[in-house]
Amino acid sequence: MNTSKPPISARRLVGGLVSFILLAAIIALFFAYQQRALSLHHHPPRFPVSLARLPYYAFCSFNRMLAAYIIALLFSIAYGMAAARGGIWERVLIPIVDIAQSVPVVGFFPAAIYFFVALAHGGRLGVEMAAVFLIFTSQAWNMTLGIYESVKTIPGDSGEALEAFGVTGWLRFERLLMPACVPKLVYNSILSWVAGWYYLIACEIITVGPANYRLPGLGSFLMEAADRGRAVDIVAGLLTLLAVIVLMDAIVWQPLTEWSEKFRFEFAASSGPAHSLGMLDVLGGIGPVVLRALRAVLLPLWTAVRRVLDAISFAPLVSSPAAKKTTRLMRMFLIGSLIIFSAWAIGAGLVALGRALLKPWPPEAKQIPVATLASFTRIVIAYAISLAWTVPCALAASESPRFKRVLAPVAEIAGAVPATALFPLIVLFVIRLTGGMNLASILLILTGMQWYLLFNLLAGVNSIPEDLKEAARAFGLSRFATWRKLILPAVMPSLITGSLTAWGGGWNALILSEYFPYQGHTYSVTGLGALLDVATYQTGNNTMILLSLLSMVLVVIVLNRLLWRRLYETATERYRVDY
Repeated sequence: MNTSKPPISARRLVGGLVSFILLAAIIALFFAYQQRALSLHHHPPRFPVSLARLPYYAFCSFNRMLAAYIIALLFSIAYGMAAARGGIWERVLIPIVDIAQSVPVVGFFPAAIYFFVALAHGGRLGVEMAAVFLIFTSQAWNMTLGIYESVKTIPGDSGEALEAFGVTGWLRFERLLMPACVPKLVYNSILSWVAGWYYLIACEIITVGPANYRLPGLGSFLMEAADRGRAVDIVAGLLTLLAVIVLMDAIVWQPLTEWSEKFRFEFAASSGPAHSLGMLDVLGGIGPVVLRALRAVLLPLWTAVRRVLDAISFAPLVSSPAAKKTTRLMRMFLIGSLIIFSAWAIGAGLVALGRALLKPWPPEAKQIPVATLASFTRIVIAYAISLAWTVPCALAASESPRFKRVLAPVAEIAGAVPATALFPLIVLFVIRLTGGMNLASILLILTGMQWYLLFNLLAGVNSIPEDLKEAARAFGLSRFATWRKLILPAVMPSLITGSLTAWGGGWNALILSEYFPYQGHTYSVTGLGALLDVATYQTGNNTMILLSLLSMVLVVIVLNRLLWRRLYETATERYRVDY
């Protein structure tokens, strides 16, 4: 009797098929309930486009970005830490993120409309919450994967040392897990803001067929200016956006990047201040009096928070048999409720999926196989171009701290420019010169994926222990040998994480790169992004939207299961830096 297990690739495909069916059911359920929300609620009026309102629009957009980032930060810490525990947590949570980060922003429109717009009966508050949720979907996934990678690549000796001293729970989180995540979290936070600015237009203008919800902000301003072909307004909106980005970089990201250097793993002990307030230490130039005042207020507050969190061990509460029984019953009730809700959602979703697929398919559905192949080919080309310049830049940054300090803010500014702002240049210099949209589409996909690679590689370079670089110099290794023996192996986990998130960004960018209107003319090319845009913004055909999304999700699942997961597991095990 043959009792051997099926090959790993077969098990991965079976697991991927199950994930695809469950995700398809949930997506179909959202589309089913979205129709009720759209039929019950009125649409808010559109906001005027005026240069005098630009400061107000910038204020609105920044607040939405900040709210989404705070939620994404908390989510990524909790989710990434849970996934890094391994076992069933990792097998369930990581595939969800892999798929979610590859679903375009418009794919989350049904959830945004049903949960938030319908909740507030079509009012401004509901649309604002929907916009924050959509921005969250462009910010959260790369931070989550960055935290997951950081925890998985912690040197084994560090964890063993804490276990030997009996350090567990919150103290382990505070002294090992969270500090190990800081370097990657800082770079991925910058990247999340870049992605949020990039997709701001799609998040501030929520359109499904005849339904249109528009919010005042820089994204809607730039889109309206592009539709009308008003170059002066586009330039003014871009300059306002760049001013916000530059201020953020100078006040927040540069100090935080310097502060994150303190959390790099080193083989030799390094001295540092006993108490640190992070970027406030770097910003000591604001004045000794102000700095002392901030320390006097914040340090006691932080100490009090730590004591409260340390005190929440729940040990006294569960010491008695009655308390233990109550706790066990509460846990069983919560788990049972979750199982019942999940079973209902999956069952209702499968019914909704069956009804949606049994409806007559639109004629455009025949284009999906060719469109999928065309979109996949463009993403492959854009990924190759991204690798061709980001890897050399990361190698150069590993040798020149000055180059690294210049590269990061320049990339932050360039990556945050929305694709809409690039339309005039692309129409003028690419489409008219080449006579087609394919090259323009690849360039726009490139703008949506290359920064994921670059920032993850920079984070990987930043985490290489300085002792190893000094050892390479002491042994007289040449530049090429240092790259081959030290730098490239050390950044391999970051390269795989960056590649995974870059492909997610590439699939996201399809909605901006394969179909865009400009000055009354629509430029499009065969691809899944174009089919999805037409179905979302013009026809409102839910069946076509669902089929396009499911085709995209199916390709993503197959790639993740057979390629990226395997590469990621190899990289985190083989190329982890250990003492």
